[in-house]
This record gives sequence, structure tokens and C-alpha cells, in this order.
Amino acid sequence: MLYLVATPIGNLKDVTLRALEVLNSVDFIACEDTRHSATFLSAHGIKKPLVAYHKFNEKEEGLKLVEELKSGKNVALISDAGMPVISDPGNVLVNLLLENNLEFTVIPGACAFVSALVLSGVDSSKFCFLGFLPDKQSKRIEVLEKYSSLDMPLIFYCAPHDVKNTIDAIYSVLGDRRAVAVREITKIYEEAVHFNLKDGYPKEPKGEFVIIVEGKDETSGFSALTPEEHFDFYLKQGLDKKEALKRVAKDRNVKKSDLYYLTIDK
Repeated sequence: MLYLVATPIGNLKDVTLRALEVLNSVDFIACEDTRHSATFLSAHGIKKPLVAYHKFNEKEEGLKLVEELKSGKNVALISDAGMPVISDPGNVLVNLLLENNLEFTVIPGACAFVSALVLSGVDSSKFCFLGFLPDKQSKRIEVLEKYSSLDMPLIFYCAPHDVKNTIDAIYSVLGDRRAVAVREITKIYEEAVHFNLKDGYPKEPKGEFVIIVEGKDETSGFSALTPEEHFDFYLKQGLDKKEALKRVAKDRNVKKSDLYYLTIDK
């Protein structure tokens, strides 16, 4: 049996009794970083063999784990923090188990984006979790355009070194919206900072971030701009007039011909 076990996202005490029970009972534990996980496991007196399972060896190591499970071993999969599979390794392994009709279950617990949503004060009746945006700018824009019209909060994971670029990319596609950056969840310096996308994150980025951006509505994003302001926004982003016109027409759901006047004397 494979157990997908949630681990703390900051405070080492944020782990369930069942998770500790399972981690103490399995034959070995698969984890992203054996040194990192050893600290958590040692804090709870757990001494089990560890094997590295991360995004660079998911398929290769996954096949080995399948063979171990077939032989009757009980294995736990943990990530560095939070729930395996959610923006972390695990999905490849789960699909290998499905293909081989092997049993697996989840041991629920801490999840960073859920905790951040609770702390943010944003309406959580519905939301869209997008995890980490792609590294390549064109791919980022592609993802953001796909979800830009949703009338619900968009939730992103972000490393501290990428906070500015991530927020700039979101603003370039969604326009100005209210946002919340939640960092260091369950740690000493936990905080939720509210800001507008156009202003950027107002502090020096430190720690791992969850960024929550409000959904599209009649008072946010491009709908609050005049067509002229909307067009100028894209020009300032470096787009030529033709592409800017195309974007404005798409955002406002109108024909390009209705907005052609924007390109005159620009």
C-alpha cells in the first residue's frame, strides 16, 4: 500500500496523529529531499529508510516503487511541505499505481494554498488554483489569458525571487485587481499583505509565497478602464498597435473594427 502523506508547511507540530502513525509503520519513506525530510521525521522520533523521489526522477524511481509495492511493501510518499501531488511530485506515481491496479490512499493535512485562502479574507466560495506559473514568459501569458475571465479568485504559488516577475505578468494580462500575498504560513513571520497589482508587492520578498488575485467583475481589471486607457495599457507593455487592438477587442468582447479609432494618431 502507498500512503500519500501531508506534512507541515512550516510549524513542525502541524501534522496529524494518523500521519505520524503511518510514517512509523511503513517499510520506508519516499521524499523530495532526504535531508530536509530527516529534520521533520527526527523531530517526531521517526526512524525509517528514506529514498529520494523528486521531479527529476519521478518516472524512473516511480517504477522502482511500483515493484516494491508489488512485493508487499508499505510505502509513504511525502513532499518537502504540504500535500504530495499538489504542485509537488506524486501525480506520475499515482498514475503508475492506477495502471498496475495497486492500492493507495491519502493521509490529509496541511496545504499552503488552502491556509492562505483562509488568511486572505477573499471570498472562498469558489476559486481556481494554478500553482506555479511556467518559467517562460510566453507560457505564463498563455496560462493567464486562459483563466483571465473567471469570476473567482486565482491562486498562485511563487518563490521569493520570482514575486516581482509573477505579479508583473499577472498585471500585464489581468489589468489592475486587488491581490493578497500570503507568506511564511504558520511560521513566526507569517503575514498577509493586501495590495493592487498595478502597485506591485510593497515589501522585500522573503519566504515562500501564495498570491491570491480577485476574479474578474464589473469593478476590477480592464472593465474599469476606458477603451483609450485600456489601449494605452497594452502599448506601455511594449505591444504594437495591431496586437494591442486585438487584445483590447478580446478583453472587451467587441469587434476590432469598433475600436479602430484607437490606433489613429497613436
